[in-house]
Amino acid sequence: MRGLEAAVREVLDRRLLPASPRPIAVALSGGGDSLALTLLVDAWARDHGRGLVILTVDHGLRTESAAWTTRCGEIAARLGRPFRALPWEGGKPMTGLPAAARGARHRLLANAAREAGARVILMGHTADDIAEAHAMRAEGSTTPEPREWAPSPVWPEGRGVFLLRPMLGQRRADLRAWLKTRAEAWIDDPANDDPRFARSRARAAGPAPAIAAAQASPTSELCRLADDVGGAITIPRRTLRAAGGDAVLRFVSLACVCAGGGERRPATDRLRRLADALRNSDGDFVATLAGARVEAGEHGVEIFREAGEFHRRGSPPLNLPVGEEVVWDGRYALTAHATGLSVRPAVDVANTLSDDDRGAPPISARRRGGLPAIIQPGGDARLALCDRPDAAVTVRSLVRARLEAAAGLVQREPA
Repeated sequence: MRGLEAAVREVLDRRLLPASPRPIAVALSGGGDSLALTLLVDAWARDHGRGLVILTVDHGLRTESAAWTTRCGEIAARLGRPFRALPWEGGKPMTGLPAAARGARHRLLANAAREAGARVILMGHTADDIAEAHAMRAEGSTTPEPREWAPSPVWPEGRGVFLLRPMLGQRRADLRAWLKTRAEAWIDDPANDDPRFARSRARAAGPAPAIAAAQASPTSELCRLADDVGGAITIPRRTLRAAGGDAVLRFVSLACVCAGGGERRPATDRLRRLADALRNSDGDFVATLAGARVEAGEHGVEIFREAGEFHRRGSPPLNLPVGEEVVWDGRYALTAHATGLSVRPAVDVANTLSDDDRGAPPISARRRGGLPAIIQPGGDARLALCDRPDAAVTVRSLVRARLEAAAGLVQREPA
């Protein structure tokens, strides 16, 4: 069993910063996997003087869930660690419940981790979960394969938050054997044996050979070479022409989602046509995808927010509470330092912008329309630019950091 502990500690040492003043967070359901993880991480954190926050999501889908949450709180109290119960409130869908529950769980965990100051959430997935995910996808499920290190899958709640799964090399049976040597009891969720769910069917099929965790994206180098200018992702055309087709395909997908501020990856057919045109054609062209506008010239490609999208879906003003970070359009984090401010897309208030804002270099008119404009109490509008100090509001672009995280350029706990 010492081998199990050493293997998990090796991952923690490699991915976490031992001396960071920030706490780390762990998702505890009370099941065997998450209980083993919590105990292992607690021991590591004590050795390094790190804080640990224990988070439990109560989906409210079973009558026993409140008792399970209470049990998790008791474990946290025994360890002397802060604990937060996170209920999934509101209506539950009649179809697609597992996917909806997964999304709700990640949103609740990401928000709680950020509030606690944690940048990493540890999760108890094992080699068996990787095998089960493969079996589920063979049935037609869209369940993602768990990776050792990945950005939170929800946006914008998961901004700046990463998931660490340090037990992907371990088998579920070994973890339970380790718990038994410590006289620990865990919760067995009856849903794990319910054949209505794809994961239960995959688990009932029996153990499968462990599958290696996914490695960093091959698109990383393209994202490293790309630049972020005022929220626009730019890259030399020759760089895309020299890259492999799959790498360009994924780069374009990530760049459009990040620059467009959305959550969903674009449709494969449209994405493939655009990636092929960027690699294989010589002419200039313009395309839109996933809320982003792609302008391809002879020498360079710019990917930025398509301002016309605001007119199609409507863009009411978003109020900015004083001192509270607000994410606007999935691309900018804004913190107001004065009362009565709101934000709208610049395209909606173009006529009220100052001459300086309308001519702000190096921003083209097409890019300027998708930028945030701060509306003053009297109705005056002013562009919110990251590189222009403003006493009334702090502006932070999320585009570059999101692209780097999605492409695998961040491989360890941020400082």
